[in-house]
Amino acid sequence: MSADVLWKPPHRGTTPIERFAAWIAQSRGVDVPDYDSLWQWSVDDVAGFWGAWLEYLELPYDGDATEVLPDASMPGARWFPDVRLNYAEAMLRLPGRADDDVVVVARSQSRDEVSLTAAGLRDQVARARQGLIDAGVGPGDRVAAYSPNIPETLVLLLAAASLGAIFSSCAPEFGTQSVIDRWQQIEPVVLLAVDGYRYGDKGIDRREQVETITAALPSLRTVVWLPYLDPAAPAPDRAITWQQFTATGGPLEFARVAFDAPLYVLFSSGTTGLPKPIVHGHGGITIEHLKALALQSDLGPADRFFWFSTTGWMMWNYLVSGIGVGATVVMFDGNPAHPDMGELWRMAAEVGVTYFGTSAPYLLQCRKEDLHPAQIADLSSLRAIGSTGAPLPEAGFRWVYEEFEPHVQLCSVSGGTDTCAAFVGAAPTVPVYAGEISCRCLGCDVDSFDESGQPVRDQLGELVIKQPMPSMPVGFWGDEDGSRYRAAYFEDFPGVWRHGDWINLTSYGSCTITGRSDATLNRGGVRLGTSEFYSVVESLPEVADSIVVHLEDAEGGAGRLLLFVALVEGARLDDALTKQITTELRSKLSPRHVPDEIHQVRGMPRTLSGKKLEVPVKKILRGTPVDEAAAKGALQNPEVLDDFEAFRA
Repeated sequence: MSADVLWKPPHRGTTPIERFAAWIAQSRGVDVPDYDSLWQWSVDDVAGFWGAWLEYLELPYDGDATEVLPDASMPGARWFPDVRLNYAEAMLRLPGRADDDVVVVARSQSRDEVSLTAAGLRDQVARARQGLIDAGVGPGDRVAAYSPNIPETLVLLLAAASLGAIFSSCAPEFGTQSVIDRWQQIEPVVLLAVDGYRYGDKGIDRREQVETITAALPSLRTVVWLPYLDPAAPAPDRAITWQQFTATGGPLEFARVAFDAPLYVLFSSGTTGLPKPIVHGHGGITIEHLKALALQSDLGPADRFFWFSTTGWMMWNYLVSGIGVGATVVMFDGNPAHPDMGELWRMAAEVGVTYFGTSAPYLLQCRKEDLHPAQIADLSSLRAIGSTGAPLPEAGFRWVYEEFEPHVQLCSVSGGTDTCAAFVGAAPTVPVYAGEISCRCLGCDVDSFDESGQPVRDQLGELVIKQPMPSMPVGFWGDEDGSRYRAAYFEDFPGVWRHGDWINLTSYGSCTITGRSDATLNRGGVRLGTSEFYSVVESLPEVADSIVVHLEDAEGGAGRLLLFVALVEGARLDDALTKQITTELRSKLSPRHVPDEIHQVRGMPRTLSGKKLEVPVKKILRGTPVDEAAAKGALQNPEVLDDFEAFRA
């Protein structure tokens, strides 16, 4: 039995996915009248699907695309071995846009709004490209950006890609050691750095951090200085300003490179040990992002596409690819809760956002604060809301459909930095079910496995991918024999990608993600997902945040289920609140969900992209020193780890 349907597709017949399905029927003789049949064909003939999609896109490339996937083994799959293309060339086609159309709008709490037209963006990329050439950058060189979600970062990415150089970015709120741990692995030759940024009404000076980072990277030949917080901030010694770097015009040309040539390096959160340097290729990212944006998200030249992100999260890479389908990309840099939680909604109204992307915790916080976005801002342009970063519970779904017009589609998606893409998400031809992710994404052979590797439905299992995706990593940087890459995804089920999430895949094609499988809660032999705890506990007005861990008993006993809560100002964890929490968990979930102990802490450790971290907490409670359990520079609030260490003591 399916969950409540909160939104039904209008089936206009004019969406990109419907046009593509019609083209498939005509060109391939494959009848795919609905999403289920299109998805099934896309995984039954995964090479046929991706070959058709590349042909349909009419991208500029050299070579022969006839051979799509000559070796489908995982790891080791290689896509389109005879094709040469360039991500930047594909993006800067800006389909459906005239030279004077605005294609980038950037809002910032550090400076005035910046807009770039199609012609202006191409000109900026050509100038930055010439700046890189003048700095001696060529194919394979690494170009790094310690800069926020602003047009200059996008321009540098496209300029580096146009040359076949390899890009990497870190948000300026990253701690120095976290940045150094990332970039010492890839040895960049050029660094773009800002002097600081404004977060709400607070100026954050990062000049000392930039000095520390540059001193730790002897590979750097050129530092490009962007005075972003203070326009008068002098450039460091031997640095050139962004204005100087982009002063010279030049031709906008593109080096067409192998389909799997490195485009950029993304890093795992690095909460324990060195962050994994995940290498993504030009071709895989290009066709995956264009598929996700056009077919799954229904984006095109009429859209203004926003996703709240920093440059340290893969959603930034996904956001800026929006120009590749002709959408206007809307950037925001600053505190999304300043002066209040309505800031992003007001911005969306002023800019005319049609697709508003954010995180599940942000939507839940809006709900908790009794915010009514459509009452404080004119959101008549809005047609879709995207949610990712954490599971969105049913209460979050229902809040959206209480607050917004019924035609607005809620698109809950889940994927990872590992593929810089979503595995499961939404489509304009699939219903939205209360509390569930609508569908598996096209070309993604997602399944749910039990411990023995057998598919399961309507129960928790391991999220796996049974066939290659083009945007699976080219590899890890420096992992010459591929051993780290194999160990990360392929050890549990040989030849099958294990992602590390719990998934409940329904018999009708939707799913729920219930948390990380490495943070397993096991009570009496029953596996419990963490997200369901949080949806209940954090719905209480006194609870600001929570985290739950299970400490197994080495002797085979039941172990201890521990719940930690951070409370709103003025609240305290007394007997009454403790009883209320346990009663809510017992009645809304089950007696198995009632923790053995509940304790109060200042806050929960979160990555800079907002993800809650159960595993480092569990390690600390098991006796691992704090500095070994988590890399503090990769966290928003590393000081809260001390609370868990104190509890252990």
